[in-house]
Amino acid sequence: MAEAAAAYETYVSQAKEIQANFTDGESIQASLRKGESYEAKQLAQGVIAYGAVLALQEPTFVAGVRELGREPAQRQQIINQIFADPAYAAQLPGADAAAGRVVAELTADGAAVHKAGSAVKQSAYDVQRQKWSKEFVKEREARLAAAKQISSQPIAPSTDLSAQLLQAALSGTGLPSVTAGAEKPYTPAVQRSLAIAALAALGAAGDDNATQVSALLEDNVGPSCLNLSKLNLYQCLAVSKPHYEDVFCLGQHVLMDTGQCITKVAGKIAPVGEPIPLPAAPAALDAASNTTNAVQTEGPKGGK
Repeated sequence: MAEAAAAYETYVSQAKEIQANFTDGESIQASLRKGESYEAKQLAQGVIAYGAVLALQEPTFVAGVRELGREPAQRQQIINQIFADPAYAAQLPGADAAAGRVVAELTADGAAVHKAGSAVKQSAYDVQRQKWSKEFVKEREARLAAAKQISSQPIAPSTDLSAQLLQAALSGTGLPSVTAGAEKPYTPAVQRSLAIAALAALGAAGDDNATQVSALLEDNVGPSCLNLSKLNLYQCLAVSKPHYEDVFCLGQHVLMDTGQCITKVAGKIAPVGEPIPLPAAPAALDAASNTTNAVQTEGPKGGK
């Protein structure tokens, strides 16, 4: 669980740091490589795992679950019910407070990634004042192939971060989180975070139950949303030619779409930025951005 959570934290931290201060084509490509560097299934699992660590920071939840499972027979019954139906964890004592922490922090992460993307997308217009931005990207097919390859490689988080998150899960401290309310019903991902956290509180999330706990990291919503974001990115890069259009692909489909997916998994409405009063997109980029179920946006159009 800790390694999966660390993979998520690693990606979110680096994605939030991507800035719209491009000076040449290589700086754009470097940011693209950084933003593309997640595998959809792993990141979706990481959201749930990180949510479980957040839930374990809620003392009323941990204490309530342990008190309820104080007797061995009752403890085993709770464990069995969680494995049979992860949604059961949302009914446990303190679950609402724990869910509030999970939803608040994941929503904040998604919003931060989305905000970074919005700034990058805006720069796709601003950067056109610089002549180099209208030059065509070199080796366009190779950069698309690289995006697909990077997107298939799992994140390898540092052992220090994994250890830090493991300690936070075991101790219930060390991971800053906000105490906030969350509206029911909780999403399946949040329910699964609570389920894993409850199992951990009962001492049932270790190696003996590794296969069953790993199964709790599986959720359809996250991978589906993130895979669609990747598909939109590939289509955008396939038709993008000048550098400023790559900036648009980075802002919209690498960062904004991914941020919206994290927010969606948490159960909140995706953040919506202010409309940009600029010309419409070239036909090719506009078509790539309007893929079914994707966020429909307008890409930049170069000046004369």
